[in-house]
Amino acid sequence: MLETYRRILSRPGTALFSATGLVARLPISMVGLGTVLLVENETGSYGLAGSVSGVGLVANAAFAVPQGRWADRLGQARVLPIAITIWGVALAVLMWAVESGQPLLVAYVAAAVGGAALPGVGSCVRARWAHALPDARERQTAFALEAVADEAVFVTGPIVVTMLATAVDPVAGLTTAVVAGLAGTYVFSAQRATAPPPHPPEHDRTQRPRMPWSTVLPLAVVCLALGTLFGAAEVTTVAFAEERDVEALAGVLLALWAAGSLIAGVLTGAVVWRAELVVRLRVGAAAMTVTMVPLALIDSVLLMAGVLFVAGFAIAPTLIASMSLAESTVPPSRLTEGMAFLHTGLVAGVAPGATLSGLVVDASGASPAYLVSAVAGAVALGAACLTRPRQVVPAAATVVPTDRVA
Repeated sequence: MLETYRRILSRPGTALFSATGLVARLPISMVGLGTVLLVENETGSYGLAGSVSGVGLVANAAFAVPQGRWADRLGQARVLPIAITIWGVALAVLMWAVESGQPLLVAYVAAAVGGAALPGVGSCVRARWAHALPDARERQTAFALEAVADEAVFVTGPIVVTMLATAVDPVAGLTTAVVAGLAGTYVFSAQRATAPPPHPPEHDRTQRPRMPWSTVLPLAVVCLALGTLFGAAEVTTVAFAEERDVEALAGVLLALWAAGSLIAGVLTGAVVWRAELVVRLRVGAAAMTVTMVPLALIDSVLLMAGVLFVAGFAIAPTLIASMSLAESTVPPSRLTEGMAFLHTGLVAGVAPGATLSGLVVDASGASPAYLVSAVAGAVALGAACLTRPRQVVPAAATVVPTDRVA
């Protein structure tokens, strides 16, 4: 089974850019929580802490697509080092402002600049895989590998930042995120041999490749619903454990959910699929919806652990199908930009999902709040059914550089 992964990782430079891309992505799962822990420790207000963190998330979602466009136009080696340096300085200013009691506006501005500058390394990694692998099946294996890497990032990042912030110092968690982000991104961007070539704009805009919006926009909605499902399920699971006085098991329940997704992601990349990507996307979204519904009816912690583990198996295959569809449809010269729409959806959906589920928990208890995740799955299914891939563009195709920007 692992032969398919060995084959793609044996290509020159692929293992290194995948590994360094993993390290460079760690801040995505660490900065938001680390900011909350730091600000709350200094001010005693979770509401204030959440607002500072939220500013960073909104700025990140707003600038992810322009950053992807710049990476396509100018090249990853030029865009990523500048962006990550600005991000690192902004995070340092944020920590200094909070620790030294500077006016709150300084913290908000620093959070906004940091969020806007944080590079979408995940999109860049996938663009490199698409450039390095001419075979479509191998690219799907690579996307499965990156989905597993994303799961690892979102499982380990919050644990690391929480342990450092609570056991060492509130600044330690964010400092670790800064070190990982700077080191990982600098090394990743320095690997020019595996980077897709830049596609600078020309004056003739009539020859630019069009973005296939009939595919990209529904896929962005699928990812937005996925993010909402993630945010809602995480908050609801913590509340479920607290209601039953087993708060310490909340992390175990979420880890089992992530483990199911990890296993499914590995299996998805190892299997040679005959079903079309759009079919796999719809089946995955339907499975997410169906597996979320029973969670609202479960009272036993042990049973909840088992059902969450099974429910996790629908997540990674759906995400992999989404990314693979985008990769096979978006013109190579705009691939990073196209992928950024999907990643923006994922990031933007987490906070609304957490908020909605929190409101339901307060009103009706934890178990009914799982229906927020079920509804998000239904939205993903609806968007998947509306996805109409009308053209397939080989990711490794050679395209004459023209104006690549809308």
